[in-house]
Order: sequence, then structure tokens, then C-alpha cells
Amino acid sequence: MHCIRIHEHGGPEVLREEDLPIDKPAAGEAQVRHTAIGLNYIDVYERTGLYPGELPATPGWEAAGVITALGRNARGFRVGERVAYVSTRPGAYCELRNLPVARLVRIPRGVEDEQAAALMLKGLTAHFLLRRTHRVRAGESILVHAAAGGVGSLLTQWAKALGAKVIGVVGSEAKAELARKLGCRHVLLSGRAPLAPEVRRLTRGEGVSVVYDSVGRDTFMDSLDCLRPLGLMVSYGNASGPPPAVSPLELSRRGSLFLTRPTLFNYIARREELDAAARETFAAVRKGVLRVRVGQRYALADAAQAHRDLEARRTTGSTVLIP
Repeated sequence: MHCIRIHEHGGPEVLREEDLPIDKPAAGEAQVRHTAIGLNYIDVYERTGLYPGELPATPGWEAAGVITALGRNARGFRVGERVAYVSTRPGAYCELRNLPVARLVRIPRGVEDEQAAALMLKGLTAHFLLRRTHRVRAGESILVHAAAGGVGSLLTQWAKALGAKVIGVVGSEAKAELARKLGCRHVLLSGRAPLAPEVRRLTRGEGVSVVYDSVGRDTFMDSLDCLRPLGLMVSYGNASGPPPAVSPLELSRRGSLFLTRPTLFNYIARREELDAAARETFAAVRKGVLRVRVGQRYALADAAQAHRDLEARRTTGSTVLIP
């Protein structure tokens, strides 16, 4: 089995190609031949050691593929079925993988493998952020950082379909154009002008009801200043580094704000939660609510270059690795 492994934490150069044996699937497992693997910023965190784990390790959390074998008592699926997953442990940067069938979902007709690979972590994240962490309502103003990125592009489209007024923050004029096409009512360029005054101006002094912040350290305090009283700060990523420590008094001073740092796996811990989230997310794709834009494709062997481009903010939409 061809795969990408890391033996020490560091830059993209620590991603190494290796060939490893793979066992037959154990009881309750399916063996999946990957057709597309999703690239996410959490892969960078794992590579650099921000999210430390046991080494050596194979990165990657989401993928799509075809079942090639089933272990004993692996019920509910058949060999040859198209499936996708977001795993509770890394290991997706490979050609073949054994996984518990309890964490697999079928890919429905009308959804391509590359779309599914890009949807399982990012799409299900967008689902819980918009429908469970904060149930976005028609007419409310929200702020989305990295609005042209993997999760951000899905958040923007879905929130627009729900009737929200989306203010997007992006890093370039090209990404601003894309964010507008995705549904942002207003687009702000990061670093061009102080963020909070611009958001206040666009909301007639009120502020937004929720901020979805995947950037972290560089935007955290500005994001708090964009919220209206009783607003919700959702910090769900660390692209610029971990957010600073914050005193609860900072929340009260800004109008009794709420702060959360949610994680997808807490929202899909039970099988029925995973099935419901996947069903609603795939349905949004089939109805045209979500257009899964795969902006970049790399061979699995080129994973290091994919990481370089992701960290340099040269990517838009979703990125997949092809084994």
C-alpha cells in the first residue's frame, strides 16, 4: 500500500512516501480503496505538532472510495459500494484503509467521489456550525472568515440559502470575487482596513450575531469586536496559530458575549447524528444549495506541495489528493 507518512514534526518536507503492508479488514471493518482524499488545515496542525500524536503517522481525516473487502460481522454495506468517511483518527493519506463500518456513509447518486471527499470533514463542519452550534436564521448578519476557503465557501453558500446576510473576509481580490459569487453580501479584505469598524458600518452600528473564525490568533480579538450584544464567537480553527488566552471579562465588556470552540466529532459521536448530518449535507449538494468547488487536485505523492500551497493561502475552495 502506497501512503504518505511523517516521522517527525516540521515543514512540508517531513511528508514522506512509503509502501506499507495492509492487513485484511478485522471484524466490523471494511477495506476501502480511496479514490479521493480531502486536504484540511488540521493535516497541517498534525504535521507541525500543534495537534501532537504518536509518530510515525499517516495524516488525513476524510476520504471517499470503494469497498473492496469486508471483515467478519461488518454488516450494512457491500463490496463495490461507494462510501465516504471522516475518521476519529488520522490515516487517510493512503491508497487502501481498513475502517469500522460504523463510521462509513454511502455516497448517494448525484454526488461525485471528489465532492464527497471534500464534504465529510468540511461539509459536516459547515452543517453543525450553521444548524447546531448556532441555528442561522433568515435576515441575521453573520461574519465568515476565510470565506473563499474549504469550510468558508460552504458556510457562505449554505448561510445565504438560509437567508442570512453574509459578510465575508478574504485575503485577496481574486478570493473576494469568488466570495461574492458564493453569496457574500459584503466582502472585506483582511489587513486592508480595521475589521470591526467596517463590520459596524455595514450593519448600521449593530454588529453581527455570530462570527465564524477559522483563522485564530490574528483575528480573534477583532472578531469579538464585530459582535453585537449577546453575540456568539465561534472559534473553530487556528490557521494563523492558536487564539490568545481571553479573560471572561472581555466577553462581558463587549455585551455579554458567548464563546465556543466546537469540534465536529462531538456533534457526530452517535451513529444517528452522523447519518443525519451526512444526509442533510448530501441533500444540500443534490438540491444545488451547496456547490462543492474542488479548486485544486494533487497526486497523493505531491502532498508536500499541496501543504505548501495551503499554508501560503494559494488555494481556493476544496483541495483533494488523488491516489
